[in-house]
Amino acid sequence: MTAVLFALLAAASNALASVLQRRAARSAPEESAFRPALLWALIRRPVWLGGIGALIAGFLLQALALSRGGLALVQPLLVAELPLTMIFLGRLSQVHLGRRVWLAVGAMTAGLAGFLGAASPTPGRRPPGVLIWVIAAVVTVGAIVGVVFLARSTSGPARVALLGVTAGLGFAFTATFMKATTDLVGKGLAVLLTSWEPYAMVAAGFGSLFLLQNALQSGTLVAAQPALTITDPVASILYGVTMFGEGVRTGGWVIAEIAGFALIFYGTLRLSQSRIIQLRSEAA
Repeated sequence: MTAVLFALLAAASNALASVLQRRAARSAPEESAFRPALLWALIRRPVWLGGIGALIAGFLLQALALSRGGLALVQPLLVAELPLTMIFLGRLSQVHLGRRVWLAVGAMTAGLAGFLGAASPTPGRRPPGVLIWVIAAVVTVGAIVGVVFLARSTSGPARVALLGVTAGLGFAFTATFMKATTDLVGKGLAVLLTSWEPYAMVAAGFGSLFLLQNALQSGTLVAAQPALTITDPVASILYGVTMFGEGVRTGGWVIAEIAGFALIFYGTLRLSQSRIIQLRSEAA
């Protein structure tokens, strides 16, 4: 139960971080995309630093959640970040969200509860071996590079959504290192500092943050956030099952699990189609 609580608090912190970072990233020069100059321009803006503070808080809360639960449980709960992002966006922009937004929030909440109830995720049975880590890294980096090249050949909402997918993959893979790092904490500080997993977690986290900033700088928040929000839990469940031996129910339960994700996807689309949210996110 504590894993669920920490995961939901992490989702709230990440939602606030997305809104604050979005406000800063939209005013960054377009020519700074995919360059270190983008981060240099953002780091001088207090609102972006506030977003980074919220992101760090979310990172720590997520680590606490993963120390008490598996990837297949914790990461899907972070889907709550999207409706919370829209709520924060509405509050900070002083806009009435309207019935459509609240119906979408309800659909996503019901879908998340339905999926977790049907899947009933169980903790992992084994730590990943070296070969598993290498295969996962090659597949993940290859997928991210491929999607980035595809994104750079497109424009508009499609480009933003594709970059959101790369950020989602990056954060999901970062979560695997975070899970491995939390498993090392109980072995003592010496083991933790001399293991490679914490450093890989930091490197993957910075890379994912860079991908996220480019997604936010390329277009509206409602185009980037749904792609990121859906990609992260789906990829995390695959990582949890294939790398850590975590369990989810199969058989007839798969129908209910798919129905849960269908509701989440429906709610995501409804949020993205909200005209009020689109206008406010463009102006943020």
